[in-house]
Amino acid sequence: MLKKELIYLATAIMFFTRIPIPAKLPYSEQIMNQSQKYFSWVGLVVGICNALFLYLGMQLFDFSIAIILMMIGNVLLTGAFHEDGFIDVCDSFGGGYGKEKILTIMKDSRVGAYGVIGIILLFGLKFFTISALLDYHFSTVLLVLIFAHTSSRFLSGTMIYTHQYVRDIDQTKSKPLANKPLDKKALFISFLPVILVSILLKNPAFIGVFLFAFLGKIYLGWYFKKHIGGYTGDCLGTVQQVCEVLIYLGTLLVWKYIS
Repeated sequence: MLKKELIYLATAIMFFTRIPIPAKLPYSEQIMNQSQKYFSWVGLVVGICNALFLYLGMQLFDFSIAIILMMIGNVLLTGAFHEDGFIDVCDSFGGGYGKEKILTIMKDSRVGAYGVIGIILLFGLKFFTISALLDYHFSTVLLVLIFAHTSSRFLSGTMIYTHQYVRDIDQTKSKPLANKPLDKKALFISFLPVILVSILLKNPAFIGVFLFAFLGKIYLGWYFKKHIGGYTGDCLGTVQQVCEVLIYLGTLLVWKYIS
């Protein structure tokens, strides 16, 4: 039983990061299905690495260079997996009208003006928000990074349960993850790292921060359903990126006006 769970976890890590997995993993639709419950655990790993990148950068340079180095480290660690999805969504929804046109642009590997503008604004917002957070509580910012990466991946993963996959699922690698019935046990396992990091933050206000990001997920789910009838893999990446930023913004609001 434990061996199977480790395979599911390793599959999720292999799928969403560039972290080398020493053992050769078996692959099947069932394994890919089961790995979904560990997406937030991948966020936990990525968040810890980002916190380490920032901490080391702060020991050697000033905070601005440290944040840039952290962002570079994150891109190298994840292969810009979710950022790529965000770019595709910006291009497709910005330049397309109607479901067919939007999905056609989304499948195009070329990057357009909307994607370039979108990712520049996204990275800029991340940089300046994290910079502002560092003016308050440096040690807690490290936990906030972990919380943001963990929570955003959990929220992104819930789209699989709450919305329909809109492409031909027989021709996509995301097929095993598409249109899944609600699995309460898997949902709890996925939510567990969010709970653990929340406890470490020792501030009930972060429940509100999580709900703030959750509202972002609800809005994006509504927006995607309205225009294309559901979600794609790129939409999941967009939800992760937006919810991550909303965690930073929500934390900044709490620290500035409440704490």
